[in-house]
Amino acid sequence: MSLSSHVEELKKKHQTLSDRVEEVQRSPGASDFEIAELKKQKLRLKEEIARLSEDA
Repeated sequence: MSLSSHVEELKKKHQTLSDRVEEVQRSPGASDFEIAELKKQKLRLKEEIARLSEDA
């Protein structure tokens, strides 16, 4: 897998997590823990994307 395709895959995962965070936040029984975990995953992906983009 090339670096650019790996970065694109990470961006898709990041967007999927963004959508999931919004969905969970709108639900009445939203768990603060679940939201926090999803946001941490998003942040890790964002940092990985940034790191890989700098290397390119």
